[in-house]
Amino acid sequence: MTDFSLTERESALLGQEFLTWLWYASEARGGLFKTADGAHFTCFMEQRVAVQGGEGDSRETAVVTGAHARLSEAKAGIRRGKKVNKALLKFDQDGESWTVQIKAEDFALGSLKPPKTEKAGEDEDPDGAFLEKMYLHEKCLAFFDAIYREFLGVRLSATRWPEELKAFGVWLAKEDE
Repeated sequence: MTDFSLTERESALLGQEFLTWLWYASEARGGLFKTADGAHFTCFMEQRVAVQGGEGDSRETAVVTGAHARLSEAKAGIRRGKKVNKALLKFDQDGESWTVQIKAEDFALGSLKPPKTEKAGEDEDPDGAFLEKMYLHEKCLAFFDAIYREFLGVRLSATRWPEELKAFGVWLAKEDE
């Protein structure tokens, strides 16, 4: 059994709360979010969601995965008190798509796939392709930061959080189509 410090446990709980909220928020608003400079983008949970509940030896994890996975099993886990601890996110903006897997315990972003870029031709600067990839990675991180900033604004608000919890309860009670 891993011995987590209080800070690590709190970080994991905040990460689980964030990912669980993100699932609800993305479905409730059709995936629509905006960056700090007002640019709109979408974000959805995609193909792979893991929910976890309990502690120590009684910890349970359920993973739903597949190309056309229905996430109803994961949502059923949330109804039983579990929270999202890992998810594959898909961001879209202006016809471009990014996917990234995130873990709640440490906000580790893995398997980041930015939009496809064209290969540099012989006459082009070879650093250009690398710089474009870095730009696309930074753009994905900006999407993630914008959503997390919004979550913290809601979560730390004494008035907005209780309202959000009520709306979350309605979303959670709704049966999946």
